[in-house]
Amino acid sequence: MSSIENILLNGAQLILNQVFKLVGFDKIGDEILKHLVVYRICQPRSKVATVDYLKSYFDEDVELHKIYHYLDKLHDTQKDTVQQISVEHTRKILGGRIKLVFYDVTTLYFETDRSDELRKTGFSKDGKHSQPQIVLGLLVSVGGYPLAYSIHEGNKYEGHTMLPVVEDFVKQFELKDFVVVADSGLMNNANIELLEQKNYPYIIGARIKNESKPITNWLLSQIKKDGSFYEYQKRATSRLIVGYSENRAKNDAYNREKGIKRLEKEYKSGSITKDKVNKRAYNKFLDISDDIKATINYDKIKEDEPWDGLKGYITNTTLKAQTVYEEYSGLWQVERAFRITKGTLEVRPMFHFTKKRIEAHVCICFVAYKVYKELERILKIGSINLSVDKVLDIAKTITTLKIKLPINNETMTKTMLLTQKHKFIVKLFDEYFWKSLQGVPVAKSGEYITMR
Repeated sequence: MSSIENILLNGAQLILNQVFKLVGFDKIGDEILKHLVVYRICQPRSKVATVDYLKSYFDEDVELHKIYHYLDKLHDTQKDTVQQISVEHTRKILGGRIKLVFYDVTTLYFETDRSDELRKTGFSKDGKHSQPQIVLGLLVSVGGYPLAYSIHEGNKYEGHTMLPVVEDFVKQFELKDFVVVADSGLMNNANIELLEQKNYPYIIGARIKNESKPITNWLLSQIKKDGSFYEYQKRATSRLIVGYSENRAKNDAYNREKGIKRLEKEYKSGSITKDKVNKRAYNKFLDISDDIKATINYDKIKEDEPWDGLKGYITNTTLKAQTVYEEYSGLWQVERAFRITKGTLEVRPMFHFTKKRIEAHVCICFVAYKVYKELERILKIGSINLSVDKVLDIAKTITTLKIKLPINNETMTKTMLLTQKHKFIVKLFDEYFWKSLQGVPVAKSGEYITMR
């Protein structure tokens, strides 16, 4: 009579293993990387907790010292391979060409007050200004697929991070006919000049309020019409393009009014301090005296109102204004990548302290984000109208039985899809579905690795 040897809650692992393989990360040939990536997506905790989780849920025996040993070699030996695989896969799903590359940076803080050559205090996008951090640069494609990343000292000016990353990426992958897209916060005149020298096509967010007096006077004299664009030839090779949107104008006015009310409330209570002023989005409406006393300047508020609804871009391309606007709008995909890596994948706070392990941790999160994005794409292909997080939550309740056969003492496995929710994602347990994604000829489908 058959006997059950083990019951595993490994539905999420089975799905993610397939995605890991589909992207091509299995070519690295290291099971520890796969385990760490799957765990980072399913249950992002410490490496110590990883060992217990892998054993309890997946029946995988991985020794802790082997994980730490692997982390020490990961960044040095496999970062380039990881990025190569990610880029090749992205090219494939985008039809063989990477047309746009979006770049942005974020900061990742550490739960410590100790700084070193890499971990330094600086401007924190997480509001952790007293804690050491690193600066992370990320390059993604259309659709938000990760291409490359870079790690920098925590106090490094973010504007100095972009060009080396883009330059290395273009050389390594022989990129042609591409456009670099970045936010205005990463750019100054010197950086734009460097992009020009490299002959890199670019679309950069413009700081239109900081333009010269002739340009700002020209811009504010234009008749504002919803959906209209205004162009100004800044130099022989680049244009300033400014678009106007009524929805943006309403949003700008609302946010300003909301910020002013907060300032007025804090001003009346006497709680506006120098420390708070430096962190305020609307500190531009304050006048600060030598004794750090702050007062609200209502003239500055009036001067800000005519800019409502205006958004500027600088480009050296010959693209039409509407196209420039549309392509720049894709920059939100990098911001979403950071939200997923910081939220779902919990890339920070970090508890590693050596440079190699910090770099390895980021590399694992890069791979995990790529797998996450690919699963998101697969759900669309399979017409599974659920989010990645929802699918994995359902999959975590799916069990696999290890059954010992009495005839030959061999062990077989059966994955159980039993509930109505399981049926929503049954396609992800169909071996023919995965073969079709790999381009393998499919004779039939519908044979699920389940026990009915």
